[in-house]
Amino acid sequence: MMKIALFGATGRVGRVIMQNALKDGHEIQALIRDPDGIDAHPKITIIKGDASNKKDVFDTITGCDAVISALGTDKNDALTKSMIHILPAMRANSISKIITIGTAGILDSKKEPGKFRFHSKESNRRLSTAAEDHCRAFLMLDQSSMNWTIVCPTYLPDGERIGKYRIEMNTLPDSPSSISMYDTGDFAYSLLQKDEYSKTRVGLTY
Repeated sequence: MMKIALFGATGRVGRVIMQNALKDGHEIQALIRDPDGIDAHPKITIIKGDASNKKDVFDTITGCDAVISALGTDKNDALTKSMIHILPAMRANSISKIITIGTAGILDSKKEPGKFRFHSKESNRRLSTAAEDHCRAFLMLDQSSMNWTIVCPTYLPDGERIGKYRIEMNTLPDSPSSISMYDTGDFAYSLLQKDEYSKTRVGLTY
């Protein structure tokens, strides 16, 4: 059994990951702004705080075996601010395994090699603030010595658990559609104890 530091446990994908981990008997240390947003469980240690706060992040990661971040972005660089503290905390605790939830925008463009999708014609989003935050977090991981994987789903509705989807390393499969929060969370969780996609962004869609 493992002890997992989980960020974003109250989010849609984070809840799926947490449920899978608890079902398998793992322990979780979850950093949460509002503890009322999560049900008490004997295998969950709740740490009230914020992922942009160094002490809160260190407290969450201390004593764990791996880190999973399902944090969402905002207009204040939430992912960048959290990663600044997550990486040093992992090093201080001799942890190398980290899985994060990203966005398809930070995958490599197929139509314009050398560009990220959110910088290319493949993206029809006019605002790139969220993708830029995701991108900075990716670059920090990429320059680290960590055993990281970034799961990059395309359009992410609640949906349902289908269990079949397409995967590509560093790019998005052709003719992408969507991927539910359940299948995204299940796939991310499945990476916890294998290194098949180490140091890779993984494009995910049905």
